[in-house]
Amino acid sequence: MQTESKPAATEVRDQWIQDFLTHLATDRDASVYTQRNYRQALEEFWRWHHQERSTSPVWEKLKRDDFRVFVRHLGRNNLSRAAVQLRFSALRTFYKFLIRRGTVESMPIKGLALPKMEKRLPRHLTTKQMEDLLLAPLKSLDEPKQKKAGRPVSVSACFRDVAILETIYSCGLRVSELCGLQAEDIDWAEQTIRVRGKGRKERLAPVGQTALKAIENYWLMLPQRPVGRSPVFLSLTRKVSPIGSVMLQRRLKKYLAVAKLDPALTPHKLRHSYATHLLDAGADLRSVQELLGHAHLVTTQVYTHVTTERLKKAYNNAHPRA
Repeated sequence: MQTESKPAATEVRDQWIQDFLTHLATDRDASVYTQRNYRQALEEFWRWHHQERSTSPVWEKLKRDDFRVFVRHLGRNNLSRAAVQLRFSALRTFYKFLIRRGTVESMPIKGLALPKMEKRLPRHLTTKQMEDLLLAPLKSLDEPKQKKAGRPVSVSACFRDVAILETIYSCGLRVSELCGLQAEDIDWAEQTIRVRGKGRKERLAPVGQTALKAIENYWLMLPQRPVGRSPVFLSLTRKVSPIGSVMLQRRLKKYLAVAKLDPALTPHKLRHSYATHLLDAGADLRSVQELLGHAHLVTTQVYTHVTTERLKKAYNNAHPRA
């Protein structure tokens, strides 16, 4: 029986999109996730325009009504509000690029009504849950005693993963920031780490003695101590390369299961936990903004809702007139 094959997706041929993606990778040093998401968003719009109008989009001639039709198209596909916002974030950044290049004079999507984002509080671990997770890698060392078959657990990998989790939680790092850490970024005397954040912005993050000790314990297990631009956390398969974000997330899922926590939690939730625990302990919002490397205070303010909700719960449980 012959099955009908789906038509191949129209190949996107647009020099401005290619130039923009090159700009993201080289000039802005955008993460691989940003590059991927923006490429997919722009190519999706390009294909939609090509299908609807039987021609490629001429960016300088597009009007706001063109994008209104695109919003309705996305709505018919039942995309979430966040997904729609992401697509227009890519288009907005793309148009800023075109304006700087002198290709267009104004942004046609400016003032366009988009579905508002749902207000969701950042998910985080409690202090006790965080402690359980930090202990999980070393608990994995007992697995060979319980299993008769399978690959033995690497002792150095477990000590590396302890150091990774301690460092993320100690400094509130993004995954890309942790994977990009180099030996020379650690100032052992001052107990700080130089972090390369989004858009090539650098910041100094305090790092706790516990995290530094975990890194030291991990390095003692390596054939030679990392120096200079050597990665702080090495890949197991490629000895001179840093651990990758995909492997890091895979290892985290394993340790979440060991700690009897939700394996769907992402490494970014450890960053949420870091920020929430700081605010719970009395840190001011501006300081937390600097520590997280947020460009705008409004990005950090979402964490105040978490602590406010906790205060309300405590009040309702304790106050006789609540």
